[in-house]
Amino acid sequence: MSYIPLWCKSNFSFLEGASHPDELVEEAHRLGLSALALTDRDGIYGVVRAHVKARELGLHLIVGSQVTVDDGSVIVLLAQDRNGYASLCRLLTAGHLRSPKGESAVTWDEVCQHTAGLLALWGGDRSLLAGGAEPGDIAGKLRDAFGDSLYAMVTRHRRDEEALQEARLRKRAAKYGLSLVAATEVLYHTPARRPLQDVLTAIRYGAAVSAAGRKLKPNAEHGLKSPFAFTKLFSDDPVVFARTQEVAEQCTFSLSEIRYGYPSERLPDGTSSAQWLRHLTLEGTRQRYGRKVPSEVLSQIEKELAIIEALDYPGYFLTMWEIVEFCRERGILCQGRGSAANSTVCYCLGITAIDPVRMGLLFERFISKERAEPPDIDLDIQHDRREEAIQHVYEKYGRDHAAMVANVIRYRSRSAVRDVGKALGLPETSLDRMAKFLSSYDAIHPEALRQVGFDPEVPMHEHLLRLASEILDFPRHLSIHPGGFLLGHGPVHDIVPIENATMPGRTVVQWDKEDLEDLGLFKVDLLGLGGLTQLDRCFQLLKEHRGIDLSMATIPPEDPETFEMICRADTVGVFQIESRAQMAMLPRLRPQNFYDLVIEISIVRPGPITGGMVHPYLRRRSGKEPVEYPHPSLIPVLEKTLGVPLFQEQVMRLAVVAADYTPGEADQLRRDMAAWHRTGRMERHRERLIARMQAKGITPEFSERVFQQIRGFGEYGFPESHAASFALIAYATAWLKRHYPVEFACALLNAQPMGFYTPATIVEDAKRHGVVVRPVDVQKSAWDCTLEPCPESTGGFAVRMGLRYVKGLGKGDWERIEAARSSSSFTSLADFVRRSGLDEGALSTLAEAGAFDGFGLDRRRALWDVRRLIRTRDESLPLQVREIGPTFHLLNAFEEVTWDYRSTSHSPRRYPLEPLRAQLRAQGLPDARTVASLRNGGQVRYAGIVICRQRPGTAGGVVFMTLEDETGFVNVVLWERVFEEYAVLAKTAKFLGVTGTLQVEQGVVHIVAEKLWTPEVNPKIVSAPSRDFH
Repeated sequence: MSYIPLWCKSNFSFLEGASHPDELVEEAHRLGLSALALTDRDGIYGVVRAHVKARELGLHLIVGSQVTVDDGSVIVLLAQDRNGYASLCRLLTAGHLRSPKGESAVTWDEVCQHTAGLLALWGGDRSLLAGGAEPGDIAGKLRDAFGDSLYAMVTRHRRDEEALQEARLRKRAAKYGLSLVAATEVLYHTPARRPLQDVLTAIRYGAAVSAAGRKLKPNAEHGLKSPFAFTKLFSDDPVVFARTQEVAEQCTFSLSEIRYGYPSERLPDGTSSAQWLRHLTLEGTRQRYGRKVPSEVLSQIEKELAIIEALDYPGYFLTMWEIVEFCRERGILCQGRGSAANSTVCYCLGITAIDPVRMGLLFERFISKERAEPPDIDLDIQHDRREEAIQHVYEKYGRDHAAMVANVIRYRSRSAVRDVGKALGLPETSLDRMAKFLSSYDAIHPEALRQVGFDPEVPMHEHLLRLASEILDFPRHLSIHPGGFLLGHGPVHDIVPIENATMPGRTVVQWDKEDLEDLGLFKVDLLGLGGLTQLDRCFQLLKEHRGIDLSMATIPPEDPETFEMICRADTVGVFQIESRAQMAMLPRLRPQNFYDLVIEISIVRPGPITGGMVHPYLRRRSGKEPVEYPHPSLIPVLEKTLGVPLFQEQVMRLAVVAADYTPGEADQLRRDMAAWHRTGRMERHRERLIARMQAKGITPEFSERVFQQIRGFGEYGFPESHAASFALIAYATAWLKRHYPVEFACALLNAQPMGFYTPATIVEDAKRHGVVVRPVDVQKSAWDCTLEPCPESTGGFAVRMGLRYVKGLGKGDWERIEAARSSSSFTSLADFVRRSGLDEGALSTLAEAGAFDGFGLDRRRALWDVRRLIRTRDESLPLQVREIGPTFHLLNAFEEVTWDYRSTSHSPRRYPLEPLRAQLRAQGLPDARTVASLRNGGQVRYAGIVICRQRPGTAGGVVFMTLEDETGFVNVVLWERVFEEYAVLAKTAKFLGVTGTLQVEQGVVHIVAEKLWTPEVNPKIVSAPSRDFH
């Protein structure tokens, strides 16, 4: 006889459950169970994942939650129907919104007020019904509120104390007229996960496993049991066993029943959403095209509006239009991107900036009738003002109808090693050393432990390796999506519980973007983009200092000087084309116009790389290979890219033209491309695609290459529309760098954090372009970097570094400095200490940074005086500067750089290697400029500061590093064998020596490393941390 497990917690009962939701569902199906209740602690975080798997396997998923009450006890609630599900979501929302982030507690009165459509299971060792004290009035209230839908839950886990608890529960159940039902608390799908559950518990309580005591479960009886094992466990009472089926049969609700309504916009009287959208779109055509709108544009608009109206999407478009209008009215830079740029309606509404008709973009990439799923409009907003747009959405729709989408923070290698190792009682210093050695996404191999001094053969270290590997990808806690909103016509908390986010003024739902997509719910994406912030700051500086009023729309297009700079890969700080890989591609592709820039942004992506399309395109572009087409019918599809498919839209068109896919089928192909790693659905397209292409006379080799590229697009291949949207920002930032390098550098520094490089690298790049960069000064610096007249600097202005770059100095400290300085300038260090009111830590860092140099004090003297002045200020004594004290030696050049980096992570004065160049030259080590002039194929030794490391998934284990010195960059290639041999140095070194073969091709310089080593210099090098992307 079978049973139904009614109390199951997955790893979305954060740091408690030890199995993924789909693992529980799969195991239940394997055991022959017909249903399973997922009842995670205070939430339904993992229920969509379970629902998707259960639907696939034909298993009935019961939706519920273990709800925490404010007296510390719990009750399990199951949704019987759609009303019950809404009751559960509202109750969980109430518990979370009154509690600190990550916690929830409801009152018994609230439980009794949310009983409609819910079934309650009351039992277990944390329930009042089985506890030592009588439940009293609470039992009566629950019985009255739930009626026959309140069950007493008999739980058995082979623990000594359970017999007494069960006796109490049975006696009280009889007293209050409650039916009994059997259950076990399921925390993992297999007992093999019991050690991991112990570790999770220890992490949750901040204790080592050895010290966790009674917080740990005493045995492995919390796995999902087979029908035989469960029958045996309750063999003395077959009635409570059979009642699990009775309870399950009452719970018919499925997540498929959720009906979502998008919020209605306020419209002119008598106007429908579709009519208003049409009106705004046609009005927008005049702004985009003038009085004479091309007929093909009007035809495309009619086609799009018909589909949008048929699918009932007008409200979504009106919401996005309203948010864009809000941003523009307030001078907030924003721009739509992604597949939305394939829509002429979006272009005419001003949501996107790319004309899809002129570029020949495919609307079906955005919306198709066959797919009938919500469109996705990503709106990029300058990241320093995005919060204004977010709060506007809350104010317009109300907090009951708007909440942000969750982002589930999962265990990666570093966090897994740290948390599991700490729970096992291993020394934190050793764990920190190992975590730093790993990248976030590395698998945790025995060799990784061995290289940092761990022995995988030692039982405790083997235990760490196994458990840290098991915990990878487990959810650790809930965070917030960068900008995704769930909006609802009805209250959002009827669809999914809402809880507080860490940031004040924000709330977040319990589902992430994949959950929303699986259920077909609309998501509004308001994403922060540093590139737009950089542009806005640069435009402001140009207006303030030169009286030039620029915008993205008025930047001169197709500027030859800008493209000449791009071709030299002089692109530090230029949006999207500043990475090592892009810099290596630019001199080879040599973009000459805007569309070349679109291709440049797209080609350095795993899709074209995996499909083997990059080299054929470059050869054709340079004239080394003829432009050929595999079939005449494909010329219109591939002509723009010289016969080589590079974009998702081209892949979709290839499927339509060459393999007779319908547009809807081609879009399904695109969806399967995006999810092939997760679902494996791509293989079902392979035979059809290749066979149909060959039937049309396309060669097997090209057919196979196209399929490999299609599959490769699952690794973030760009749609053409997305690349075009980004290319607009890339060109604008490149033009500003070429023509206004001072304003560009200042704006880039003020937009941090963003981009690929640290402020130290940005400062050095500015200096290489003739920009004078001045250090922080309490008399002259603002919070942000500013411009000061300077005839010897490029453009006539110098960049004055802002106090935001002084470590440990907060915005409040700056406001105190600004308030004191607004009345009169500071006359001395003593005057500054007295009037600013800063604490000793902030004052000492300012002294280290040289911010008091303007008072005629060297840094050592300023630091000494700060400490003495603080004491006299705190003792309410008159502040006097001079007393007989020690005589200090002035800092030498290297010490100046060291103090700069220690206090501000950069140095406007000089690069860290500059004072050591004589030492390096004596060892035969050239600078980056010299390396670039050496002959191709020669042996070279070079030493530089590591500024970034990359290990792309498409590179077959090859690691790329960028090293820097005072003259520029050197790119280093490490084959997998070399990387493994020198892994510790490759992953951790800040100052690195490389011996290898120089490769110079089409202006691109690399050293193919054969050996890594630590350069011998005195004193020790300081630098900013590298930015490592893996």
